Amino acid sequence: MTNPLSDLSSAGVAVWLDDISRDRLRTGNLAELTRTHSVVGVTTNPTIFQKAVSSSEAYAEQLHDLTVRGVAVDEAVRLITAADVRAACDVLRPVFDATNGTDGRVSIEVDPRLAHETDRTRAEARALWWLVDRPNLFIKIPGTLEGLPAITATLEAGISVNVTLIFGLDRYDAVMDAFMSGIEQALAAGRDISRLQSVASFFVSRVDSEVDKRLEKIGTPEAKGLRAKAAIANARLAYERYEKAFATDRWAALAAAGARPQRPLWASTSTKDPSLPDTVYVDELIAPGTVNTMPEATLLAFGDHGVVSGETIRPRYAEAHATMAALAAAGIDMEDVVAVLEREGVTKFEDSWNQLLDAVRAQLGTS
Repeated sequence: MTNPLSDLSSAGVAVWLDDISRDRLRTGNLAELTRTHSVVGVTTNPTIFQKAVSSSEAYAEQLHDLTVRGVAVDEAVRLITAADVRAACDVLRPVFDATNGTDGRVSIEVDPRLAHETDRTRAEARALWWLVDRPNLFIKIPGTLEGLPAITATLEAGISVNVTLIFGLDRYDAVMDAFMSGIEQALAAGRDISRLQSVASFFVSRVDSEVDKRLEKIGTPEAKGLRAKAAIANARLAYERYEKAFATDRWAALAAAGARPQRPLWASTSTKDPSLPDTVYVDELIAPGTVNTMPEATLLAFGDHGVVSGETIRPRYAEAHATMAALAAAGIDMEDVVAVLEREGVTKFEDSWNQLLDAVRAQLGTS
């Protein structure tokens, strides 16, 4: 028997879980989700770790040991998060082996306070790769302007990368260029580029949150009629650009040398607007060669009542272009929207990281 999640996988969408915790690992829940809910990857971020560490006793023993050793709080956070990611990599290793390295991946993010510091991001990426020490690891690097050369350098070093916090189409073009540059440089350095993998995390629901707020302020009937349409249109046009980028002679030469394409990953796929269907950002973004990383609530909802009726991206390119034109005519400046979302995204992860540091600092002081 099939179910919506296995149908989604059959349609070419890799199902990843956007969550991790030591409790989930120790209870075997993550392993169970791989068996029952088609989960073949895991993404993490500072907010996820902050919630996990702040709400569970599962970290008490490690925190005690770190306290006894006198480990500084920044290094303690690296060791705590790396331990969870390493364990998740081990759980997903059979998937990694079965898919020849395409899936079975787990992501860990560089310190978000480094989002605008190229050299420190590059150094942190190398340190995390060494610390986790698993071949199915992704290092998450934000797709900021300063992050682009760090992405290239990290791939050149033979480290697989998950590019995060992508909101706009032009920046996505730059991310794909940075990816190909990294693969080219890795090839020139004599690396086996067939072992390098990358995904580009294109954020979805946050686009609707920002655009819909602006549409409500504009207040015309035409503007209000465009609510909840921007995010899906934006993501569909991102896939159109993905298809164009990976149909070039530049990519054909890399593919001939063994390179694998950087897959689009739909992130921020839970609905922020309660009036929307809870699976809308999964239902409407089905296309081969993509990843959809879902919070557990969205994963379970799609497994319960999601519908896979075929591709929902490529047949709707014209509709997506028309939607973006209508948004512009209504007064929505998408360049400003994505700039605001990038700034807010970096700030939110910085805030979560600082809260994580505070939580660990407090427990180091009392353990």
